[in-house]
Amino acid sequence: MPRPRRSRPHPLPPPAARQRFRRQLLAWYRRHGRDLPWRRTDDPYHILVSEVMLQQTQVDRVLPKYHEWLDRYPTFEALSDAPPDDLVRTWYPLGYNIRPHRLQSIARQAVDEHGGQLPSDPDTLLSFKGIGAYTAGAIRSFAFRQRAAILDTNVARVLFRVFIGKGELKSHAMTQRLWALSETLVPRQKDAFDFNQALMDFGAMQCPARKPRCLVCPMRKHCRSYPLDC
Repeated sequence: MPRPRRSRPHPLPPPAARQRFRRQLLAWYRRHGRDLPWRRTDDPYHILVSEVMLQQTQVDRVLPKYHEWLDRYPTFEALSDAPPDDLVRTWYPLGYNIRPHRLQSIARQAVDEHGGQLPSDPDTLLSFKGIGAYTAGAIRSFAFRQRAAILDTNVARVLFRVFIGKGELKSHAMTQRLWALSETLVPRQKDAFDFNQALMDFGAMQCPARKPRCLVCPMRKHCRSYPLDC
């Protein structure tokens, strides 16, 4: 009986394609990137709050609540000591109320084990209950300016459409492939911050799930999904 063939790993884009994508994405971001308050800080706690708030929530709903939250709980220590019922009241109306409790759990671990700070190395960040691969990458990239990949819903959709085009986006195998793609594309350390922010803005503004702006997309000549009819 013949042995089953092993599936070959999907090839990553060659260097020229990576450079072209980075160049076009960063040029788009310079013209269209959003001015958001968490992009004007390198405080890991502020970055963490923004990332948790933005999970499944629109930016315009997060903006006022982000400022209110930091005014009320300005540090990990303040958040660690807050009554849980107060957290939910402050969080309202963002929904998904497990998130403020998750933030407090992270705060308490930071205070108890790390002197009220978030560490910068990936393994220690991932040891926090409530910090997964995406959030760890975002903290490393946005707070510590490290070369770190990210993969949220917007980023996954952009990379899938531009570089892959076919297959099941939400499968485990595709997620692994997209993580590898994101890690390959992220540029050298000094450009990683802007590149990752650009990916998120591009997915939210230029290449959303519905009605992507394909006709004015800078990636259209090389996009494997162009043109989309969503």
